[in-house]
Amino acid sequence: QVQLVESGGGSVQAGGSLRLSCAASGRPFSSYDMAWFRQAPGKEREFVAASNWNGGMTYYADSVKGRFTISRDHTKNAVYLQMSSLKPEDTAIYYCTGRASQAYTMTHYDDPSTYTYWGQGTQVTVSS
Repeated sequence: QVQLVESGGGSVQAGGSLRLSCAASGRPFSSYDMAWFRQAPGKEREFVAASNWNGGMTYYADSVKGRFTISRDHTKNAVYLQMSSLKPEDTAIYYCTGRASQAYTMTHYDDPSTYTYWGQGTQVTVSS
């Protein structure tokens, strides 16, 4: 079992930055692919970014490419999402999620049903 706890959400003006953190506990974090999804009111949960088990492969949604960066620190059992140039459309609850790694290159990384463990989410609100 893996427990995930997100933090770092908040309110920011458009153009600002936030850094989300996800602390993992339980099974060896280093063997898990990790990802961030988000869900805005009235919308389906959507993929934001993913990292393979060692951070060597990262993937991003087109809507955040060039603005968001996913990273992980195995010494702290943590994964991060650095968000810059935030837009009002980035407003959502952001969820950290993980799954046991199957290969170096991730497949179906944007499908939430392929992930096993989820955090409770952290709210990000971007005002114009």
